[in-house]
Amino acid sequence: MLKWIIRITFILIGGTLGLLLLPQLYELINLSRNPWLNNPYVSVLIGAILLYVLALLLTDYLIEFLKWMEDRLLKAPIGDLLSGTLGLIIGLSVAFLLNFAVDSIELPVINSVLPVLLTITLGYLGFQVGFKKRDEIGQMFTASRSTGQKKKFDENNPQALQQASYKLLDTSVIIDGRIADISTTGFMEGVLVVPQFVLTELQHIADSSDTLKRTRGRRGLDILKRLQTERASALLITEEDFDDVQEVDTKLMRLAKKMDGMVVTNDFNLNKVCELHKVPVLNINDLANAVKPIVIPGEEMHIVVIKDGKEQNQGIAYLDDGTMIVVEDGRSYIGQAIDVIVTSVLQTSAGRMIFAKRK
Repeated sequence: MLKWIIRITFILIGGTLGLLLLPQLYELINLSRNPWLNNPYVSVLIGAILLYVLALLLTDYLIEFLKWMEDRLLKAPIGDLLSGTLGLIIGLSVAFLLNFAVDSIELPVINSVLPVLLTITLGYLGFQVGFKKRDEIGQMFTASRSTGQKKKFDENNPQALQQASYKLLDTSVIIDGRIADISTTGFMEGVLVVPQFVLTELQHIADSSDTLKRTRGRRGLDILKRLQTERASALLITEEDFDDVQEVDTKLMRLAKKMDGMVVTNDFNLNKVCELHKVPVLNINDLANAVKPIVIPGEEMHIVVIKDGKEQNQGIAYLDDGTMIVVEDGRSYIGQAIDVIVTSVLQTSAGRMIFAKRK
């Protein structure tokens, strides 16, 4: 069916071109006086036959090209297509308006060439600008929805809600999974942003040949699906990328600066680098440490020593929340439940460590 559509289209184009161009060709080669050639019916027939023969040669290639274009369009996100189309329409509209001014110029070459150049140039620029600004266009609509929700809330409590901000998630915090629980409680306000390069890294981990990495990657994808379900209007997947940078962490910091947002992570090293670059950062481990039960020196605890430590005669135990306890001279008590006294507590963004000794 598609073959015949292409061939019929070529026949119609060929007939039209034959009617318009062949009489001029006859004049150039001195055949305009031949009544058998120089008449509209023969011109249309010759043009249609020539392009039909051309269609027989090119139909298969055109079908392959159309199928390739169809696959590309089907795989492209609908947001990209809509943004590009909107930009193209605006560009063509501007070119159409400018062509009225060009028509007033009484120069034959400019009148015929410049409108075509304006249409092609502005159409291309409009499509490119719309396509590359798709994230900002999407954020504009997202922000308008968020503003509407905030207005409803502010009617009862005008000072309770501040302007929502963008919070960019890195790979480690997605795999960790606690961000979904925090989001469910309502403590994480604003729009959660997942850059495409973070999602790509997560997909590579999920496709890894290493069983542990593959499990972690699939867990991260499940967490994203959960966030998408629970925060449908406040989760944004952005296509913004920086081709001149390879490191995902560096891209994340640059995107946070561009969007005037903050990075959410539980990576200690990324946390420090963000602080050096003056990028706002939220560390999930800081939040977890803040809500852990407070342990002070001199407090007594009942623990089970499970392994030896790095230093000589040290024993290692853990609290229910995963906090590590280093027991001085506790190596001989491995596998036993003992009472200890807390001597000191070390608190960092990487976690908390308790030092204790035998009671």
